[in-house]
Amino acid sequence: MNSKNKTGIIGLGYVGLPLLLDFAENKIQTIGFDIDQEKVELLQKGKSYISYIPDEKISTIIQSGYFEPTADFTRLQEVDNIIITVPTPLNESREPNLSFVENTTKTIAANLRQGQLIVMESTTYPGTSRDVILPILEETGLKVGKDFFLAYSPERVDPNNKDYSAWAIPKVVGGITPQCLERVKNLYSKVFKELVPVSSVETAEASKLLENIFRSVNIAMINELKMLFDRMGIDVWEVIGASATKPFGFMPFYPGPGLGGHCLPIDPFYLTWKARQYDFTTRFIELAGEINITMPYYVVRKTVDALNNEGKSIKGARVLILGAAYKKDVDDIRESPAVKIISLLQEKEAEVYYHDPYIPVIEGMRNYPGFVMESVDLNEEILENVDCVVVVTEHSSYDFDWILEKSLLIVDTRNIFKGYNNAKIIKA
Repeated sequence: MNSKNKTGIIGLGYVGLPLLLDFAENKIQTIGFDIDQEKVELLQKGKSYISYIPDEKISTIIQSGYFEPTADFTRLQEVDNIIITVPTPLNESREPNLSFVENTTKTIAANLRQGQLIVMESTTYPGTSRDVILPILEETGLKVGKDFFLAYSPERVDPNNKDYSAWAIPKVVGGITPQCLERVKNLYSKVFKELVPVSSVETAEASKLLENIFRSVNIAMINELKMLFDRMGIDVWEVIGASATKPFGFMPFYPGPGLGGHCLPIDPFYLTWKARQYDFTTRFIELAGEINITMPYYVVRKTVDALNNEGKSIKGARVLILGAAYKKDVDDIRESPAVKIISLLQEKEAEVYYHDPYIPVIEGMRNYPGFVMESVDLNEEILENVDCVVVVTEHSSYDFDWILEKSLLIVDTRNIFKGYNNAKIIKA
């Protein structure tokens, strides 16, 4: 085993666990740290808690000896490199909540030894590494670039994307000092196919925000056009398809029921908050956020209209939400628009059900304390007895032809029924 590059990864979620597997598969001895004892015990048994990572992959890596999960953070002293992949949510005022980062850094500082490299991968605003993490580490009396090394490398995980393995995606890296940059390059070059060194940690931090803001703004634009074209009787998906035939100067983005996941609904607001410290208003970002937040309301309005056209009131209507995860074929419900749509329909006194093969229960949502709901079976009985089916997440396991045959009315937010000429289908 290569003990020289022994690496600890803190936070074994949708970013940390896949990253850890990439390190272990490259025969770098790796310790995974998490405060969730249940996660640690599952991994120790060779079990996965992420749907697209099979148990066999976990058990194979555990048996190889290159991966050891633990909740004992004093073992940070054993590793040469420490990678931080903890959550960076927003508070109720849409301001950065860095409590996970700060608490993790304090834990690292309590176990810091000379020569260690610390790499932050969690998405955050420019200045976090230098202004928040570095002072906590230097309170130990050790100096950056000499006694320890600090770098930032933004995660670029796209859950369950089989076309882009993490190791093949170019990896941006930035260091507090030139020595820090060299250390992180030396480590990550053993795992990633291509590195993209930048001049500072602030540049690396800003690069991740730009990637996500670019997507958020363009999705907001196409969502707004969807609502406009709907009033004009124009199919926005057909418009996108036509425009996408231009071989230059156009990149297709697609509308949906709202933004989900831990990145797009949250990350752009890290920069809007930071911008205010420079007396700068990020109007595009704010406007995009406003538009994307309204999309669940639009879906509900289309559902109400669709039922009205059938002579049915939303009050007392039976509505089935198809898909609760924020993205197809994953078990991640963070910030999913499905939960907002369910809540809005319930406020209108509809009788709401949902089905998702990856999400058996919805509970513990940050913005919906006390919300608990169980997935129903997707069968002929439920489809024939609900007044409307709302397609929110287009999981591959769904037989949409069968669903169309058995349903009375379908509100399609994902253009699943492209090309179908059926009065049952209402696009939203």
